Amino acid sequence: MHDLTEGVERFRHDVFPAKAELFAELAATHRPRTLFISCSDARVVPELITQSEPGELFVVRTAGNLVPAHTPGPDGVAAGVEYAVAVLGVTDIVVCGHSACGAMTALAERHDLGSLPAVAGWLRHADAALARTAPAGGGPYPLDALVRENVRAQLANLATHPPVARALAARSLVLRGWVYDIPSGAVEEIERTGGTVALAA
Repeated sequence: MHDLTEGVERFRHDVFPAKAELFAELAATHRPRTLFISCSDARVVPELITQSEPGELFVVRTAGNLVPAHTPGPDGVAAGVEYAVAVLGVTDIVVCGHSACGAMTALAERHDLGSLPAVAGWLRHADAALARTAPAGGGPYPLDALVRENVRAQLANLATHPPVARALAARSLVLRGWVYDIPSGAVEEIERTGGTVALAA
C-alpha cells in the first residue's frame, strides 16, 4: 500500500497540475468514444497501449477478456456493455486479448481448476474458442491460436447483446478484435476472415 500512496502523491503533484483543465472539463462530461474490453491481467494497460487520455476509453476488464453471451438476469459485464452503447453512445468496441494470458494458458494446458470453481465456471465462456482450436492427438492447445480464437468468440458473444445488435444494425457501431504482444508491444487486429493485420509493431 505504501507504493500506491506514493503514486497518489506523485499524481497530485506531478501529473494532475498539467492536466487540471482536462479534469475540470471531465468533471461534467463523460463521452468516451470506445468501449475497451481487456483482460484483468496487470500487464495489460489499455490507456498506455492506446496512449489515450482520461475520458477517452470506457474500460471493462475480465479474466481472459471474456464477454458472456447475452442472457436474462443481472450481469456486470452486460451492464457495462449496455451502458457504454445505449447511454454513452460509443462508436467502437475493442476486445483485446494478449500474449501469455493466464486464463488462456490454463485452458490450453488443461490445468486442474478443481480448487478454483469460480475461475473454472467463468472460463466456460471460452468453450467456443477451445472447440475451434482443438489439437489433434489430445496434446496442449496452441496458445497463440487460442488467444486469437478467443477474441473472435467474444466478439460473437458481444453481438448477442441487444444494444450491440441494434447499433450494429444501424451501422453506428464497429466491433474490433485486437491481440497485444507483451514483450514486443506489438498490436495486431484480428480480421473476421481469419487473418490478422499489424496495427503497430
